[in-house]
Amino acid sequence: MCEAEKKDLYAVLGASPSDSVQQLRHRYQQLALQYHPDRLRGECPTEAESGLEKFLEVDAAWRILSDQNSRRQYDLQRRDEGVYSYCCRCGGGFSVSEEEVEEETQRRQHDDEEEETVEGQHRGVVVCCDTCSLSVYVTWSRHQQTPTLKCL
Repeated sequence: MCEAEKKDLYAVLGASPSDSVQQLRHRYQQLALQYHPDRLRGECPTEAESGLEKFLEVDAAWRILSDQNSRRQYDLQRRDEGVYSYCCRCGGGFSVSEEEVEEETQRRQHDDEEEETVEGQHRGVVVCCDTCSLSVYVTWSRHQQTPTLKCL
């Protein structure tokens, strides 16, 4: 496994597993312009070197996530590392990480402290298919360990 594959490739692009290919492309283009070696040529050598490393990291993440087959394989690998995923009818997939579920739960609990909540209220987040326009609403209750999916 190469060094880029050990990192969360979505985090490298500042993206989410639920982002579409178009959203990933947009993030890649922004970062590629920011860290491109030609743009950093006039900077001091250490900044130029770290910029080049970041550019190569972003480029490697994009090469894997831009291809449907390599992205699906990467997402399957991540699933074994704490990512919930579900296959879409188009052949693509939906995925949400345990980290995203935890962040959303904490955010909602913070909101609940400020407002009264209905007992047993479900938490949720919309997740888009990685290849088509279908979205699902992933829900979980405070005490539920595994998210459930509902098509929108």
